Amino acid sequence: MGSKRIKNMLVAVIMIFVMITAVIFMMNWELVEEKLGGKKKSEEVTVEVEENVTDEKQIGNDLSAFLQDETFFDAETQYKSVETYSGKRVSFIMSSVAKDLRIMFVDSSGKLITGAPFSVEIQELGEYTDDDEDGIIYIEKVRAGEYSVSMKEIDGYRVPNTVTSIKVKQDIEYRVLDSVEYMMLTEKDVDADQEDTEERSAKEDADGSENTEFLSKGNDTTTGIDVSKWNETIDWETVADAGVDFAIIRCGYRGSSSGSLIIDPMYEKNIEGAIDAGIPVGVYFFTQAVNEIEAVEEASMVINLIKEYDVDYPVFLDSESAGGNGRADNLEAEERTKIHKAFLETIASAGYETGIYGSANWLEKRVDMDELSNYRTWLAEYADVPSYDEYYHMWQYTSKGNIDGISTNVDLNICYMDIDTSIDHSSSAGGYSGVVNGDTGNVPTADSE
Repeated sequence: MGSKRIKNMLVAVIMIFVMITAVIFMMNWELVEEKLGGKKKSEEVTVEVEENVTDEKQIGNDLSAFLQDETFFDAETQYKSVETYSGKRVSFIMSSVAKDLRIMFVDSSGKLITGAPFSVEIQELGEYTDDDEDGIIYIEKVRAGEYSVSMKEIDGYRVPNTVTSIKVKQDIEYRVLDSVEYMMLTEKDVDADQEDTEERSAKEDADGSENTEFLSKGNDTTTGIDVSKWNETIDWETVADAGVDFAIIRCGYRGSSSGSLIIDPMYEKNIEGAIDAGIPVGVYFFTQAVNEIEAVEEASMVINLIKEYDVDYPVFLDSESAGGNGRADNLEAEERTKIHKAFLETIASAGYETGIYGSANWLEKRVDMDELSNYRTWLAEYADVPSYDEYYHMWQYTSKGNIDGISTNVDLNICYMDIDTSIDHSSSAGGYSGVVNGDTGNVPTADSE
């Protein structure tokens, strides 16, 4: 009887175990079937969730959606268009000389941007576009006053969402323009054959008696040369050994056709080579300015180019013809004189000695030298004895000189000024502080030659 009861109890336990196992098995049947390969895993279902804008500036679950919200950014740093957010950054710089406005578009590195039709909105004046895509909008005959300027959106650029004010001046001020560097070009940017057409008027006045030797007039004078790109590569150490006392170097010119401000391609090599060889230097600039504003621009370019160098001799304005077809060739003497004075006054305002260069015939007929008597005169006349009967401070007596170290013919000059070369005239030393305008120094006339 006892053994039978035990047997029944074992059977009951086994049945309970089987039943529990069966229940578990049935509950996990799909998993078992998948493991046994009897059924493929159910495909995932993608649920589209409608995006809702929240108060926290997040759109749905897209954490980068704030880039699409134009109100997200601070007003001072936001750029106008989401479409141009990843484009190149552009800003604009403005300047005014007198009753004019120049707007220049530059990139983040401060370089002028060309090839894009940038537009601005000017309060009271309307919208203006850089149609020629040279990176500059220039507006003439603007009434004096203060104007607000903002930039229009343009594809591919990040345009600042700011309004900038500028004061347009009533009267011209002979002061250097800080923004002139954005207007300066190299000969790679222009057709140099068409733009650099300077002609030496002194060649027309030459009487055949010029001396092509390197002359010396005594203890009160110095002898030197003037050079430009036309003299090609110069061996300045050899030039110094040849006895050259000074060099007047062309730093640039205004294009006779386009009016662009262009740097002489040999300027940097020439001025650094001369200074390194111990030769004192001055500079000259060939003008084609047609108004006072352009004259201030030219003078500003010169100051920008020379400020880092020790320039002992004066800064000269080269007043000559540009082949008869230059943009300034047909100016009347009175108008040309006024324009030249604007250049000279601007140079003088920066602390540099300055003057005008020209042939005898040009100085007598094409400018009013009585109005320019406070400045230095550099006469170009190729003769044994000059016929020019006014005061002059330097004389270019030939264009056919020969100097060791220069492979081409070179202009030769005699200087009658007392130049203090012991002073460092670079900007780091405070700029030029030599002889003041109006001091005639050791000045010859035709009678004293």
